[in-house]
Amino acid sequence: MKVVAFNGSARKNGNTTILLRYVLGELEAEGIETELVQLAGSKIHGCVACRTCSTRKDGHCGQTNDDGNAFIDKMAAADGILLGSPTYVSDVSPEIKALVDRACMVGMANGGIFRRKVGAAVIAVRRAGAIHAFDSLNHFFLISQMIVPGSSYWNIGIGREAGDVEKDEEGIRTMKVLGQNMAWLLKKLA
Repeated sequence: MKVVAFNGSARKNGNTTILLRYVLGELEAEGIETELVQLAGSKIHGCVACRTCSTRKDGHCGQTNDDGNAFIDKMAAADGILLGSPTYVSDVSPEIKALVDRACMVGMANGGIFRRKVGAAVIAVRRAGAIHAFDSLNHFFLISQMIVPGSSYWNIGIGREAGDVEKDEEGIRTMKVLGQNMAWLLKKLA
């Protein structure tokens, strides 16, 4: 079993990475292989509604001038997908939004390639807007017919500067429980 996590933050080792690593740590403790993909520094563009994915039906987006198809391939090969984002103006980062939009179109155009995979969102926030960002990522999982595990609270960690989320005890506990629940669900589905 494998879970791939995408960090949609512009900071490779900021609060979003820290939160994702807590979830991944619990998965690894249960013997599940993990991979963390940093979207910072990569190239990914938003969907241009060309519908090439619908006509070709090869599991890929028509855009080939960025990293989008490589990311979609990682998602398709994984049993579980974690999407992490900081909160940008009460929503997700543009990079994770581009990935979600393109993966969603490719997935649906190709018979639901993410169907019945396990998916979970992780959100870093300074103060407010996290619930909308959390909902945005969950909408991708739900429309893709994925299974979303719960945790002890919403999957949110609070902190402004890199490392500040380490002070959010409830947020860290929430990430650990999410990892445990995700591992349990993956094993039940295997």
